[in-house]
Amino acid sequence: MKILFLVCAILLASPVVSSIKTTEVASYQVEYELEGSGDVIILLEAGGSAGLQDWDPIYEQLTKYAKVLRYSRIGNGNSSPVKKNYSSEEYAEEAHQLLAALNIEQKVVYIAHSYGAYVARVFAAKYPQKISALMLIEPASEHDVDIMRQIDLVKAEKEIAQVKLDDMKNGISNQYLDFWAKRPLPDYPQIPDVPVTVIASIKTYEKPPLLFFTDEARQMWGQLHKEWAEAFPQGKAVLTDKSYHFPQNDEPEMVVKEILLLLDRAAQKISNHPPSKER
Repeated sequence: MKILFLVCAILLASPVVSSIKTTEVASYQVEYELEGSGDVIILLEAGGSAGLQDWDPIYEQLTKYAKVLRYSRIGNGNSSPVKKNYSSEEYAEEAHQLLAALNIEQKVVYIAHSYGAYVARVFAAKYPQKISALMLIEPASEHDVDIMRQIDLVKAEKEIAQVKLDDMKNGISNQYLDFWAKRPLPDYPQIPDVPVTVIASIKTYEKPPLLFFTDEARQMWGQLHKEWAEAFPQGKAVLTDKSYHFPQNDEPEMVVKEILLLLDRAAQKISNHPPSKER
């Protein structure tokens, strides 16, 4: 009994080996995790002020099918804090630098959540040679404010102003000022013709905290992203009423399934377009 107790004590005292590492990007330290194997690389872009833990519910499952890279943007998770407000353009550039720092030269399947979709859209348009497929999960949109204003203009302006104030007070890296500034972001065909999937929630709230979460807004939100995804020749929209803003938490099996289907679509596109024989 004493031996069993001693063994258990040793196991409990043993440090857990973490595969999370750090690398330097633009003079900042960025935490990342790269696991799995194979020729396919999935890049996971977290939402809002979230770090790489945004992907905890599905990360290990995905590593069974591909090499998967997740990281915390500067100012998030355990990456270096920011000393200024960052834009999606700057974050996209730093995502590109992260891939270079890790010697990842092949195209990635870019999976982005919420505000991360802003970064992914900019990245896809700026570095089309680096992306083979795109998935946006509950993506933030520059048209979010249009939905609110269409429902109740006066109330919308008050709510938008308050959200921006809360954003700055909480130290979030200017995300609402960024994607509610009504700056147009890249769409098709600025983003290359790659397989695209958008997962958006139309689940209704009992007590909507903002106009944006009312039943009417939920339907408009779903329609917005359905039309956005289907504007792509290889676009697909998945509307769910079973989860709110974090489908990867509430419906991890569904999200993993859609990612695997996206990988299949990307692989099929590659097989249908063999590389040129020219050197």
